[in-house]
Amino acid sequence: MPQQAGPGRRRRGRLSRELVLATALALVDREGLSALSMRRLAAELGVEAMALYRYAAGKDGLLDGLVEAFFAELLDALGPLGPAGADPDAEADGRAELHRTALGIHRLSLRHPQVVPLLATRMLAVPLSRRPRAVLRAHERVLVLLARSGVAEDRAPLAYRAVTAWVLGYVLVELTAVVDTPDEPEPAIRFGLHRMPADELPRLRAAAPALAERAGEEGLAAGLDALLDRFAAPPR
Repeated sequence: MPQQAGPGRRRRGRLSRELVLATALALVDREGLSALSMRRLAAELGVEAMALYRYAAGKDGLLDGLVEAFFAELLDALGPLGPAGADPDAEADGRAELHRTALGIHRLSLRHPQVVPLLATRMLAVPLSRRPRAVLRAHERVLVLLARSGVAEDRAPLAYRAVTAWVLGYVLVELTAVVDTPDEPEPAIRFGLHRMPADELPRLRAAAPALAERAGEEGLAAGLDALLDRFAAPPR
């Protein structure tokens, strides 16, 4: 059986963008975004750093590549959309698929939490048309599903913004660090309540234990339904 290539043995000719991004994603999952650099990634792949510039134009290119890898994994898990139906249940089917897409983003975010901040920051830095194709396909999917969920074309952009903001915002709040000292069993110390003045921040102190718990998929689904109910209804 041939020996599997590993760090230090991988040949440049075997590189591909998919391999480079998959290796970058694994590195970030394992050690965080601060560990990612062209040199470190090259060492993981067993090549010279210059060999990577064919696949990513520097650190920003790698960061955009992580977003690309995230959405490519999402689309692969969801599979292609079927043709739009003309039956009375088409609207319900569109809504169900939107739920599946939102839950897919949630689950993938919990699997790759280090990448989640990039879903916001790289969108601030990269114009729409310059985003990776996987990202654009995910955007298109949401717009298609909004239409199938009964959202009128003239209301789709606002609905798209609301749904996207809800899903990404929900995930960011889910992953927000709350616990101060993870190994400490005493709640006051565990949540660092001594750092928050009781007279100034009473509600935040009281909410800290609950905020440390993930709300899960039920809250995400409830908020998504509320938005769809609002935008699928005739404008007032």
